This record gives sequence, C-alpha cells and structure tokens, in this order.
Amino acid sequence: MSDTATDGPAITLYTTAICPYCVAAKNFLKSKGRSWNEVRIDLDPEERDRMIARARRTSVPQIFVGETHVGGYDDMMALHRAGKLEPLLAGVDA
Repeated sequence: MSDTATDGPAITLYTTAICPYCVAAKNFLKSKGRSWNEVRIDLDPEERDRMIARARRTSVPQIFVGETHVGGYDDMMALHRAGKLEPLLAGVDA
C-alpha cells in the first residue's frame, strides 16, 4: 500500500511473511484509516540490512512514521495508549 491517500507523514513497515506482530500492526493501522509502505525484509537481504541500520534492531516489524522510528508493534501500541501516536501520524510534534 502507498501512503498517498492519507495526510501526514508516510508510514514504513519492515515485515516478514510469517510475523503475527506485523499482521497486528497492519490491522491496527488499517483500523486508523492509514496506509503504509511495506518492505519485506525476508525477500530482500539489502532491505534487511537497511532496516537494521535505520532501526538498530533485528526484529520485525520495525515501524517508521516519516523519519521517526516508532519501534515494533508493542512500542506503537504504547505510544497510542500514551496519546502520542495520533499526533505523530498527523505530522504534529507531540
């Protein structure tokens, strides 16, 4: 999916095919009416290296809103519960 249909910064999800937290992250973003750019690191080793360089983590999903590293699914949900995810998605400094 591309992020052209929504306002706010582009969302990038680094994922693999067999990752329940990746599915959960996509379902949550979908429930928010958001779209994203999915980068499958299991299909492209160079993208995996790029993700590790950007996120400093090896697990998936790794979620970026614009250039801001949100982290994984649990990190995104913690931001949501703290009321800090929605401003980030809207492109507003929280």
